[in-house]
Amino acid sequence: MIYFLYILFGLAPSVIWLLFYLRKDSHPESNRMILKIFSYGMLVALPAALVEMGIFEFFNKLIPFISKWLGANFSSNNNNDLIAILNVFIGVALIEEIIKYLVVKEKVLNHPEFDEPLDVMLYMIIAALGFAAVENLLILFPLVPHFLIGQALAIISFRFIGATFLHTLCSGLIGYFLALSFLKSRRRTELILTGLGTAIILHGFYNFSIMLMKKEELRIIIPVILLSGLAIFISFGLKKLKKMGSYCKIK
Repeated sequence: MIYFLYILFGLAPSVIWLLFYLRKDSHPESNRMILKIFSYGMLVALPAALVEMGIFEFFNKLIPFISKWLGANFSSNNNNDLIAILNVFIGVALIEEIIKYLVVKEKVLNHPEFDEPLDVMLYMIIAALGFAAVENLLILFPLVPHFLIGQALAIISFRFIGATFLHTLCSGLIGYFLALSFLKSRRRTELILTGLGTAIILHGFYNFSIMLMKKEELRIIIPVILLSGLAIFISFGLKKLKKMGSYCKIK
């Protein structure tokens, strides 16, 4: 029973957001394809975590060399700050956004069911929600075997409106630019890099604000502004691509 609750709580935020965004599709994708991409999103979460830990270790070993090269002007506080920034933006944001993108690139873009611009944005969101589900399970893991429902509910509620939503929105943003890249083939590389780069920066800045900002009020205000702005953009993007779908098919 404890493990069932553990899985239920961990999956709940992703499932709720998944159901919300699937309602945006006028031509629903097959349940099989949705489950497939969600599952691949889950599968890549563990390799991503291993890569992240390797990068963290690499930066920890690299910083002393940088400190020695810069000499007395580089204090131990500078060391810690630089390591934290590199970990947040490269060790986490870059790795996670790229690996979610690769799921869709490898498993969706050449699939017969990918036939309209909106599809790629939705599949990016689906892959992200699978990824976030595993993150949620890993966050809850320390509560087992003494599963504290109140504590688990607090953690998952925060992640529902925080980390899980962030994954959804950042991947949706990548999906929007990826969809545009198929409609504007001459600018394909530029648009894909724009989507990836913007998502990585926003993801990193969100993590930086909640983990490294010294002023307590900024740890709340900045994430709220960032998530709200992204949510508005994704809503706009979904509506725009939905209109395109009525007359523009992916070839």
